[in-house]
Amino acid sequence: MKKNKVTKLIAAIGVTALMLGSLTGCGAEKAAETTETTTEETATEETVEDTATTEEAAEDTTEEAAEETADADLSGTISMAGSTSMEKLANAVAESFMAKYPGVTVTAEFTGSSAGIESVLAGSVDIGNSSRNLKDEEKASGAVENIVAIDGIAVVTDAANTVTGLTKDQLISIYTGETKNWSELGGEDMAIVVVGREAGSGTRGAFEELLGIEDACAYANELDSTGAVMAKVASTPGAIGYVSLDVLDDSVLALSLDGVEPTAENIKAGSYFLSRPFVMATNGEISEQSEVVQALFDYLKSDEGKELIASVGLIVAD
Repeated sequence: MKKNKVTKLIAAIGVTALMLGSLTGCGAEKAAETTETTTEETATEETVEDTATTEEAAEDTTEEAAEETADADLSGTISMAGSTSMEKLANAVAESFMAKYPGVTVTAEFTGSSAGIESVLAGSVDIGNSSRNLKDEEKASGAVENIVAIDGIAVVTDAANTVTGLTKDQLISIYTGETKNWSELGGEDMAIVVVGREAGSGTRGAFEELLGIEDACAYANELDSTGAVMAKVASTPGAIGYVSLDVLDDSVLALSLDGVEPTAENIKAGSYFLSRPFVMATNGEISEQSEVVQALFDYLKSDEGKELIASVGLIVAD
């Protein structure tokens, strides 16, 4: 009897072991199948992602290649003439634009604003640079006013001058010859040497118009370029002059006007009253100009062009 019980017990244990082994085998097979399926799905997803990335990279490369091809295809010449105050901007634009479009040549002459507008209307240049708004008669003759930047006019004295600021009325009084000595303005007993630009200068035109003193100035010296004014004022005790904001350096003292410093920020805020437009005039609308001239104006409106304008100390025109 005992022997039968033992035999039955052994048989039961064997059956249980077989059942457990069978269950373990099934679980392992299912686990293996799940692992294989997950691996296949992951590999498929990675392949899709890699393909998408490759396609995007190919599209970017294609776009870049198309842009480079377009840049390389543009060719021709652009001639500019006009404002000496715009020399720094014009040279920077010419250099940058030619680097972007190797097939294009840009030349610039600095003959004064009025001369530049006359040249563009005569057809001798593509663009007439003017550091003032165009006159009604110039517009009537076909000149189109394309404002590309805003510039401030800084009033400067020799660096040793003890007067650091003027009111608008005091500035008018100096340039009309009513105030002749710095001692009248709280400075040293020294004669005021009034320096300005030549007739036809855009800077002079804007300066006198903004102060309302056209044809009423009493100049001791009338010079034909911004650089000449800077040099004369820097080297002459008691001198005062006006120059484009972007050419300021430590050789002269820039005066505050009505308590406001001549800075781009103050000009943007409208608190500094001596500011004027930088105009690239064309004979007819921009859309009527050559392909390369149109491309130049497109460049000036681009983010790259705006950064260039700001880099030479000017304010981007809206």
